[in-house]
Amino acid sequence: MTSLFAGAVQAQDAYPSKPIRIVIGYAPGGSVDMVGRVVGDILARQLNATVVVENVPGAAGVVGAQRVVSAKPDGYTLLAGSSNEMAGTKFVNAAQKYDPAVDLTPVSLTAQAPNLWVAGAHVPVKTVDDFVKLAKANPGKYSYGSPGIGSTPHFSGELIKKTAGVYLVHIPYKGSPAMTSDLGGGNLDFAILSPTAAAPLAQSGKIRILGATTATRIATLKEVPALAEHPALKGYALSGWFALAAPKGLPPEVLTKLQKAIQTGLADPAIRQKLEAAGTPPAKGNESLAQVMRTDMDKYAELVKFARITGDN
Repeated sequence: MTSLFAGAVQAQDAYPSKPIRIVIGYAPGGSVDMVGRVVGDILARQLNATVVVENVPGAAGVVGAQRVVSAKPDGYTLLAGSSNEMAGTKFVNAAQKYDPAVDLTPVSLTAQAPNLWVAGAHVPVKTVDDFVKLAKANPGKYSYGSPGIGSTPHFSGELIKKTAGVYLVHIPYKGSPAMTSDLGGGNLDFAILSPTAAAPLAQSGKIRILGATTATRIATLKEVPALAEHPALKGYALSGWFALAAPKGLPPEVLTKLQKAIQTGLADPAIRQKLEAAGTPPAKGNESLAQVMRTDMDKYAELVKFARITGDN
């Protein structure tokens, strides 16, 4: 599926002089798609360009990312991706042929994907402290779900286990709908959900929100403590993110233009409000995306060893 964002394109030799294609490795309608289309709109406006958004779903974003990696590094094929295919999947997908730290040019962090640690209503916990005590007293009795092996929620759950010194059984699902159904129905004990996914379940009394996976409290959910506030989870922080990247070898002058466009666009109050309302707090655009990728990849590498994660578990 493709869509078009058009600015008043002028004939010019300088970049951009032809349409820019943004590849999104997921189907239309999800959070990566939504943020990617906001990015497309920003580039169309700030660069006075035509931007075509192309959805290439498959393998948690890897199929789309590979297409960008294989493209000419001229700034006309870009990846609007996430922490999955730009950091996590490298460690669990044997079929992945690219290394995001080597084969992509990091452009800009665009938004955050904060998550919540939640419990099914059937589990006798109301706070993070309740959870830690229950899990420590009952190793292996309780389960937590993720939308797939190698997903950010999967790694986030394993980091909870590693940091707090507890053992929960991981149950991977093929996507979030089945997971949230089991959680709400009492067949799954814990899970990591986005604020937007958690809200209706919490309002209906099917789950309890225990804490945020972010380093500090989420701005729109100040009443929910960060997991790191609990002594057993001190230093805990692992959330998803969204970013713009290009193939390896992008010319520096093109990189600078793209980064300036993203920073200017993300400073727009209307853009920031749109991303906030969708549960994806905007970045500033001037963060070091390369450092963000390295930091998370280091965490993922440790967690793969800790949990003995393979493509099958």
